[in-house]
Amino acid sequence: MEMMTDPIFYCVAVPAILLVGISKGGFAGSLGMLGVPLLALLISPVQAAAIILPILCLMDIFGIIAYRKKFHLKNLLYLLPGAFVGIGLGTLLFDQLNEDIVRIVIGSVAVLFTLNYWLNPLAKQSVHQPSLARGSFWGGISGFTSFVAHAGGPPLQFYMLPQKIDKTLFVGTATWFFLAINYVKLIPYAYLGQLSTQNLSTSLILFPLAPIGIWLGVKLHKMVPEQIFYKLAYFLLVVTGGKLLFDGLNGLLNFF
Repeated sequence: MEMMTDPIFYCVAVPAILLVGISKGGFAGSLGMLGVPLLALLISPVQAAAIILPILCLMDIFGIIAYRKKFHLKNLLYLLPGAFVGIGLGTLLFDQLNEDIVRIVIGSVAVLFTLNYWLNPLAKQSVHQPSLARGSFWGGISGFTSFVAHAGGPPLQFYMLPQKIDKTLFVGTATWFFLAINYVKLIPYAYLGQLSTQNLSTSLILFPLAPIGIWLGVKLHKMVPEQIFYKLAYFLLVVTGGKLLFDGLNGLLNFF
């Protein structure tokens, strides 16, 4: 099988996949967004996303085992239809997508959302209820950004965090949500030729890291109190948003 053989690639890929697994296991959800940007330091973002997708699908199975009875059904019913539409839109626009603009949009919204939470006292006090309109909108954005760069976390958090539900219920709902959309994403990824022999064989080499990362994430999730969990979630959201914003602006400047 043809696979990535550059040792420097694996020096970056191993910690990147572990970070994604820790995020999938329920600790610091936004941390998983760093997977594609880290690999994109050495390979194209498109190839990085293709290598990570089968690993995400494996992680989702381990995640469901850990959180199989913890999910908010109404939120899933509101989120998933829009997410599937977002994946379809990403598929249709695949050849026209400018990844840097997508990064800028995601990063800007993530940073503004977190700053509003930190600086606006009313944002901290208000508690939102599940909403079909908001769920469909943010689910669609999450499906689209997840298709492009596995960056569906921030839009989901924009919808879920203001509900201030139990942290384990929050993580379980996110786990079921991403299991559904990641397996659906396999279809357009295969159709678009992204699941090549090289990409799949590289994914296979990295597969053993999936259960290790999930196990670490579950352990950390149980150890961290709920108040700290939410503070950390917002902090990592603004950090990853800033990273995406920086990468997108830098890419556009280099392009021009």
